Parts: sequence; structure tokens; C-alpha cells
Amino acid sequence: MNIKNIKWKKLLIFGALGMIAGYAYYYFIGCVSGSCPLTSNPYLMTGYGLGAGLILGWSTKKKTDKEEK
Repeated sequence: MNIKNIKWKKLLIFGALGMIAGYAYYYFIGCVSGSCPLTSNPYLMTGYGLGAGLILGWSTKKKTDKEEK
């Protein structure tokens, strides 16, 4: 299996989990009164969850010459 395919699958999974976590935060903890601009909007919380998931899923490991071949 190609390493690039694994990287994109990992990002897709982390992004989806982040979106689910962001919406769950809005649904269970979010601001009821609507005065909180971030947590009272499901679209913003889902987007921020997606961003957080992508950041957590991003691979920071440097490739060596042996791994590239």
C-alpha cells in the first residue's frame, strides 16, 4: 500500500472524528442562550472540530531517504 494513500485516509478519519466531536460539543455543552458566538452555532463548531481533527491527524514525522525508496 502506498504511503500517500495511508496519509489521506488518516486525515479523512481524523477530520470526520473532529467534525463529530465539534458537533457533539455544540449539542451537549453549547451555549443555550445564543449569546456565545462560537458554541451557539453548529456550523462553526463543526468547522472548528474539523480543523482540530486535521491538525491532530497531520503527520509530522520526517521521511528519511530509506523510507522514500
